[in-house]
Amino acid sequence: MAEQNPLLYTKKNAFDQLTDSDLAAVHRYAEDYKKFLDAAKTEREAVRESIRLAELAGFKALSKSGAKLEPGAKVYRSLGGKALLLAIVGRKPISDGLLIAGAHIDSPRLDLKQQPLYEDSEMALFKTHYYGGIKKYQWVATPLALHGVVVKKDGTVVNISVGERDDEPTFIITDLLPHLGKDQEKKSLGEAFTGENLNILIGSRPTGAETDTSRFKLAILEILNEKYGISEEDFLSAELEAVPAGHARDIGFDRSLIAGYGHDDRSCAYAALRAIIEQAQRLTATVAAQPTTPLPKKRGRPPKSATIPPNVDLIPEKTLVAFLSDKEEIGSMGTTGALSAAFESFVSQLSGGLCGVAQAFEHSFCLSADVCNALDPNFPEVSEKNNAAKINYGVGILKHTGSRGKSGSSEAAAETVAKLRRAFSDGGVIWQMSELGKVDQGGGGTIAQYMANRNIETIDAGVPVLSMHAPWEVVSKVDCYMTFKGIRAIYESNI
Repeated sequence: MAEQNPLLYTKKNAFDQLTDSDLAAVHRYAEDYKKFLDAAKTEREAVRESIRLAELAGFKALSKSGAKLEPGAKVYRSLGGKALLLAIVGRKPISDGLLIAGAHIDSPRLDLKQQPLYEDSEMALFKTHYYGGIKKYQWVATPLALHGVVVKKDGTVVNISVGERDDEPTFIITDLLPHLGKDQEKKSLGEAFTGENLNILIGSRPTGAETDTSRFKLAILEILNEKYGISEEDFLSAELEAVPAGHARDIGFDRSLIAGYGHDDRSCAYAALRAIIEQAQRLTATVAAQPTTPLPKKRGRPPKSATIPPNVDLIPEKTLVAFLSDKEEIGSMGTTGALSAAFESFVSQLSGGLCGVAQAFEHSFCLSADVCNALDPNFPEVSEKNNAAKINYGVGILKHTGSRGKSGSSEAAAETVAKLRRAFSDGGVIWQMSELGKVDQGGGGTIAQYMANRNIETIDAGVPVLSMHAPWEVVSKVDCYMTFKGIRAIYESNI
């Protein structure tokens, strides 16, 4: 076969480049990712699972004492249990900059209203308010699970998760039968399926006497009170989310794809978490491998091992940060979103207050790790093939996001793209350039603009997704793994 002219550029399918060893690593990573996805169906659950995994790697909650952290320190800070910041302190001062991977852990869903429970036509239902950009028709006639918390007036937090196990009930939003759907079919999708009609069916068995009022609603409250100790008033201070019920599954005879809820953006959030945990594990494993010198035995006590500092050569030069943010799907506002001043506070704490965050940001680099749309053979008309991301072609780099005239995009500089190309090349990462559909078709945004507004050099890159924002999204195992390798390459680079 004739070699390609070096002046030409052609993207290559990852399966034409990977070895059997590479494919084994892809498989192992995908299995771990599916477990994370099942354990993290809400932002609160994502934080809990991330902290569990981080603590196994030696991360500790950041102290409020303001004490200076030593190089090699592994710390995290939870933002109200709904967003998470993790860091490994580098050898260089914070003023020399940070290497940041930012992703978000919220996903489109249906939130219960604050007074959700009602009965109608002798059935009990929950009222919902959708969160983020959804196609409403995709959420009807599909099994749903309820996840979240109820915070009682005395501050007691009740965790709720119903609908995931085989022995648990699920819930559903009913749809109109086609035999009576003549008028419905004449409407646009937005008119046929409205937000106020996304009401979840939760029961139909009454309690009490036939003459009693509200007996279908009361029957549900009796069950909730018996199991969780809550009353109807407690819904006023609850955060309950309806999400698709079921586990992430392999797709295709070749098992090359994963279908699951929340790939946007937990596929990138897990990649960032996994990358910083791996850096921590390398450091810990090196310390454990060093010989220890037992201290003299005293008064019958067992000997203790001397404290040995970590291998300085394996401590990263710059401080590494993973920012798993909330609220991206609705604008990144609030105390847990990427716009929150909590990020500045965290960086200030890392430095022990010894440098201004503005100086640190000026020398920092951020990979905004968020998904991009993959070219779909069922809908090729919305993409421009030369610049669309393709499944199994690796992590997708987006120089800009936004819509139409690049509105709402931070747009990375050409120099930044070149830096990323070099880092990915050095890290053996398979990657591709991408854009969010045809120029006038639509578009979208990420947290990149908010990180760039801090004067941090920022660029978007992430996993290409099919059926984005649907209850079940589809990603390639190879692309997920390459996104992890891409973030790892940033952490190990000299950007």
